[in-house]
Amino acid sequence: MLSHAPFKEALASVVALGVALACSEPLAQGVTLPPLVVTASRSALPLTELLADVTVIGTEEIARAGAGGLVALLRQQPGVEIVANGGPGSTSGVFLRGANTGQTLVLVDGLRVGSSTSGTAALEAIPLDQIERIEILRGPASSLYGADAIGGVIQIFTRNAADGFAANGQAAYGTYRTAIASAGFSGASGPWRYALEAGRRQSDGFNAIANPANFSFDPDRDGYRDDHAGGSIGYRLAPEQELSARFLRSRLNAQFDAGDTFDDRTVTVVEVYQIESRNRLTPFWTSRLQAGWVTDDSDSKTGFGPSRFRTRQRLYDWQSNIALPLGTVAAAVERREERVDSDAGFAINERNTNALTGVYQVRVGAHSAQASLRRDDSSQFGARTTGSMAYGYFFDNGVRVTSSYGTAFKPPTFNDLYFPGFSNPDLKPESAHNADIAIRYAHAEMSGGVVAYRNKVRDLIVFQCDASFNCAPQNVSDATLKGATFDFAARIGDLAAKASLDLQNPRDDATGRLLPRRARRHGSASLGYLFGPLRVTAELTAASERFDDAANTRRMGGYALLNMVAECPVAPRWTLFARLDNAFDKHYELAADFNTAGASVLAGVRFQY
Repeated sequence: MLSHAPFKEALASVVALGVALACSEPLAQGVTLPPLVVTASRSALPLTELLADVTVIGTEEIARAGAGGLVALLRQQPGVEIVANGGPGSTSGVFLRGANTGQTLVLVDGLRVGSSTSGTAALEAIPLDQIERIEILRGPASSLYGADAIGGVIQIFTRNAADGFAANGQAAYGTYRTAIASAGFSGASGPWRYALEAGRRQSDGFNAIANPANFSFDPDRDGYRDDHAGGSIGYRLAPEQELSARFLRSRLNAQFDAGDTFDDRTVTVVEVYQIESRNRLTPFWTSRLQAGWVTDDSDSKTGFGPSRFRTRQRLYDWQSNIALPLGTVAAAVERREERVDSDAGFAINERNTNALTGVYQVRVGAHSAQASLRRDDSSQFGARTTGSMAYGYFFDNGVRVTSSYGTAFKPPTFNDLYFPGFSNPDLKPESAHNADIAIRYAHAEMSGGVVAYRNKVRDLIVFQCDASFNCAPQNVSDATLKGATFDFAARIGDLAAKASLDLQNPRDDATGRLLPRRARRHGSASLGYLFGPLRVTAELTAASERFDDAANTRRMGGYALLNMVAECPVAPRWTLFARLDNAFDKHYELAADFNTAGASVLAGVRFQY
């Protein structure tokens, strides 16, 4: 069980901090315009004009997220459930609209990140300090971005240069000896634009596995340390003609349990490097040419020996946006080169994929439509064509009704195909067909909506063992992911409220059982109020029962968690903050036998110039 001594120590510190708070000036408030979203169409459109199901997480919400990191922030969003093998820093993933963790594509500044061996992105190794905003696109999106986008796309945008000089910093400390520190600056000088951010987060953590009967149990603390840096530089050759380069590097050293007294740990390194040219070639034609290098290294050291899995991706993309007399077209040519290296010794360690993408958008009066088509040609699994169509009608009172249909696919991973003794080189890609319908309302002070969806996923890859205990992945299962998402947001004076509820039934078609670790009902809500300059926010996250296995015999109970956040400016550009997570110290599981954090506090100071 978790020890509460660190919590009591941190709580005492926060109480002392609360007594010392002397808010000196109100938090700045201004007119909020609908954010521009690029993930839903590969072109920038206002959120209120989209036909897709999209959520945007802005800078303020990211700043309030605390020590839980990116995965904890995502769990507060509509359509998102999470899984984690322990606390922050441990292996984590998301279920988007009930899809498997490997069926959601993760992009960083337009470049896909993740492991070609495991098939998932190391979300736990992407630090919040580097992120400016996040866009979540729910629903199949292979016709926009290719493989893996069955559940949707999570696109992360790193901090960018400001028009004038800006600087930021933060330092915080809390339960489990968690410490966070970061600093950065950005600006412009003549035709040059620049930004740089660096930081560290670390924690002693808690014991990852709660059940002593688990063969991996080791009664020790499992902490982590992450060092990260990111930045960009750009040069404006002329109006609407710009060259730029950016990078992100994060090194996460995280402990875990492996059933021995050895200090088991995994070092994960995520690197993203990119160069880009944005140009207006004619009054009706803009071009974006980019090349990127992405790495995902995972080196584990246990008492049973080391284990190494490394992915290298080279990505090239040229997209043209052309304004037509009626509507616009975005056309892209892409190439992706994957190279893997592992101690396992794969028979094949590379594959290349070439792709062509076209997106057409048109708005005529109250009618809006979008169609996309993509062809991916892989050296490993051949060619796949995916497409989507969406239509929307916009009423004068802010209501819009939309419907869409789209297809997607996910190829088998290198582990699925080539891991010695536990693989199947004859696997086919998984495929999906999704239909949804939505009604949404958007006003300056209030927005909300409901979307109903049905996603049929075929040829699911499932790891199976026969009577002779020969184990390998097989295309043996189909699944239906269906449900409805309700969301609401409002700001009335000093009061801000937000809520979402997901009612879903992600099930195995053959058995009718729930897919592992997914709930039939889950949701979140937040309520914030300004008491003069002091802002206090309460957050609620809840989920119904889930099962840790496909047979639905290993039950994990439902849970409801309350978090509290307080922010108060104490001087120009300085803000004190405190965050209390799991306020009632609830014991719950995201994966069977694994601990989650009890009541925990993080308090600190932020600087913004």
